[in-house]
Amino acid sequence: MAFGGFDNKGSGSHTVSDINMVPLIDVMLVLLVIFIITAPLLAHSIRINMPQVSAEQIQEDPKTIDLAIDANGALFWNEQPVAIDDLPNRFLTVARDKPQPEVRIRADQNTRYETLAKVMASARRSGMSRIGFITTPAPGAAPAQPGAAGAGSAPASQPAAAVR
Repeated sequence: MAFGGFDNKGSGSHTVSDINMVPLIDVMLVLLVIFIITAPLLAHSIRINMPQVSAEQIQEDPKTIDLAIDANGALFWNEQPVAIDDLPNRFLTVARDKPQPEVRIRADQNTRYETLAKVMASARRSGMSRIGFITTPAPGAAPAQPGAAGAGSAPASQPAAAVR
């Protein structure tokens, strides 16, 4: 095996004709150690006895409450007129239902914010956790596609936002 030196004495310049195997062996040994350590971790599993299900659970869609507010501040609970003072009792009654219904608020664009704030506060104080808004798309705007992020306003039959 020929080894080269750093001094230029003797035969002048000669080249090393053999491949230095030490770095290759070092890398292979490191890889071997890594595989020896990680192989048992990949094969290790925990046995868990999962419970057996005898019947499928039926997923119910929660009912919705459409709460409309006109420009004069009149309230309509599922198309039926209701006074703003009666809202807390109605919200308390439906807040106990499982699954809790979603309140969809559809307000006229000229509705006073004060009325809308009272309705939302009443729903929150009564324990309603699912409150949404129904909007109408702008004229000439394409309807929002379900599942599309940032697609604009939702159609009139779908809630645009939910307060959580």
